[in-house]
Amino acid sequence: MGSGVELPSGRPSGLVGRQVAHYRIDAEIGRGGMAVVYRAMDLRLGRTVALKLLAPELARNDTFRKRFAHESRVAAAIDHPNIVPVFEAGETDGLLYIAMRYVPGQDLRALLDRTGPLPVATAVRIAVQVASALDAAHAHELVHRDVKPGNVLVAEGTDSDRPEHVYLTDFGLTKKSLSLTGFTSVGQFVGTLDYVAPEQISGRPVDGRCDVYSLGCVVYETLAGAPPFRRDDDMALLWAHQYDPPPPLSDVRAGLPSGVDAVLAKALAKAPEHRFDSCMGFVTELRRAAKGRAGGPDREGTGGPDRPPEDHLDFPPPPAGPPPPPPAPPLWALPVFRGTGTAA
Repeated sequence: MGSGVELPSGRPSGLVGRQVAHYRIDAEIGRGGMAVVYRAMDLRLGRTVALKLLAPELARNDTFRKRFAHESRVAAAIDHPNIVPVFEAGETDGLLYIAMRYVPGQDLRALLDRTGPLPVATAVRIAVQVASALDAAHAHELVHRDVKPGNVLVAEGTDSDRPEHVYLTDFGLTKKSLSLTGFTSVGQFVGTLDYVAPEQISGRPVDGRCDVYSLGCVVYETLAGAPPFRRDDDMALLWAHQYDPPPPLSDVRAGLPSGVDAVLAKALAKAPEHRFDSCMGFVTELRRAAKGRAGGPDREGTGGPDRPPEDHLDFPPPPAGPPPPPPAPPLWALPVFRGTGTAA
């Protein structure tokens, strides 16, 4: 197979039924700007895999190829129950490919589109598993950079206590490499606009706390049915991520303990140093707040006269000095009420 197959385009690539390396391609299951994912059969081992083929022009960049090989090895070395295992990464006929475990089921994007906001217990269970996966990656110095519902796979769980098993997929195997090899230009970033951290937008260095922000956006959507920021154009959305405070979740979903607002506000802080230091730190406080309490052992039950106030969360103090006030937004960045066409 030559390298002229137009993988990232909207047109069929014509690969179904063909063989790439030792994989027979059976069906296309996903498509993005720089890659296509197929369900394929590993002809050596007789197992079904998810095969990600990267755009041919990436293989022609030596710096990208070296970064791809290094990051693929790091990702394959992570053994975690909530991370989709990487079986192999390689190159054939001018194409770079990654073979991963095929996870039957649906992604969180499809689940939310079908059901709307999730029960609080379900949202928390999913968040805990995603957070555990992200912290494991951060321990290996991998930052995901594109945490979003479409990258959270929800499979059938093992029992009634664990009704779903969550996998995080599409790690930053190529995202950092793209930014280092000229495939993204100055002022661009890798990420999805509804969930992108402010520091990604402004081109500042990123660490695991950018994934804390993105996970906060995802958790907000699982509970509210929509991401925290909704604007009519991309520029307004980017402005909101950098400068606008997230609307309190309690404004759009009644009945939640008030402490949940404080937890999400901390996860969605504009400055990384004002956020939680880890994803598990975030979801641990979320779980406590969702049960109507804060701090102390994570035990069932919310009653008792000695229970702390719901909005009293035992966060560590923020860095000294108040954050600088945001600039007044221009007219094009003001929130817009859906269906009315009028600025707030």
